[in-house]
Amino acid sequence: MQAAAQLLELYSLGLNAVKGDQAVYQALMAQGTQAACHLVAIGKAAEAMYQGAQRYFDKDIKTALLISKYGHFSPELLAERKITVLEAAHPVPAESSLLAGQALLQYLAQLPANEPLLFLISGGASSLCEVLEEGWTLEKLQAATQDKLAEGASIAEINAMRKQLSRIKGGKLWQFISKRPVSCLLISDVQGDDPAVIGSGLLFPAPAHPEFTWQIVASNQQMLAAIQASRLEPPNSAEQTLPLHIMPEFLSIEAVEAAKRCVAFLKTQPAGIYVWGGETTVNLPANPGRGGRNQHFALAAALELALVADQGTSLLCAATDGTDGVTDDAGGLVDAQTLARGQLENLDPVACLQRADAGRFLAASGDLITTGPTGTNVMDLVIALKTSCPN
Repeated sequence: MQAAAQLLELYSLGLNAVKGDQAVYQALMAQGTQAACHLVAIGKAAEAMYQGAQRYFDKDIKTALLISKYGHFSPELLAERKITVLEAAHPVPAESSLLAGQALLQYLAQLPANEPLLFLISGGASSLCEVLEEGWTLEKLQAATQDKLAEGASIAEINAMRKQLSRIKGGKLWQFISKRPVSCLLISDVQGDDPAVIGSGLLFPAPAHPEFTWQIVASNQQMLAAIQASRLEPPNSAEQTLPLHIMPEFLSIEAVEAAKRCVAFLKTQPAGIYVWGGETTVNLPANPGRGGRNQHFALAAALELALVADQGTSLLCAATDGTDGVTDDAGGLVDAQTLARGQLENLDPVACLQRADAGRFLAASGDLITTGPTGTNVMDLVIALKTSCPN
């Protein structure tokens, strides 16, 4: 099997292991939940998580409110009249985010007393749904978010800022939830899987008095474990299976620096497959071009592979939600020939990196990965395949 095909197969396997529908269904099965409930799903994986709950409860979902990113709902769900489905902006909140926040409060206010409520939360919820504290405007929120994104802030830093200006984040949503049994299933898009950081903690920290249960149903670590387990199974062909190594380092530094470190490490390693989880950052110029942190990482890695003339290594860097930055691409899959392919289109890879325009170069070189919405969001994945040993 060609290197690119192997990398894409492992990427797909990892995504399938943390898809929202199966993760929610399995969690509910394990819990043995019986009572019919009302349901709120917020985040990029809202539809997939709802589908898992729908499969489990069948017709016992009394009402439902779903909020997700534009383009992340299927036409069939958008046309569904029995539930409320709202699209909103990400990664920078917009008027749609405030409308979604008001819709959430109105939905909670009209629920019958004491009836169970299930929350399904995934990454993206912070931007998609907001109710601002007094003194804050949408313009101030957008400016604060843009500033954080431009300086390469982590999702934890961005969410900490959002908690300060929100009436519903940081556990403040509880003031709008009447006394009732509440449960929450979460897909983690943050390092350490802290529920107070996922979605800026809509329900966290929780007050001491509510009847409240919660569970992380999918995470980056679960995805990495599934990829590792897949290589322990007997191969289904006579093709030699390279050893697979899950790297303990979580890639959370600046994308170019992370790419340099990974390629330098790979240069000294024997043939094999090397896998990292993470979520890098990018310091954006005044007028960034096309791309996101994964495309930025991939192009930086391609530069390093060409620099060390490593013809035996291919590298995939991709978001698990299917969208990287403000693009519709998930990331890139590069090798030492990526630069040559892109330069045939008269593009300068160094200049593209400086302009945060990696997506333009990777589109020209034919190295973009495009999946569409994946139904999950557990940060990012880097997979390198090395077929030759160091000299």
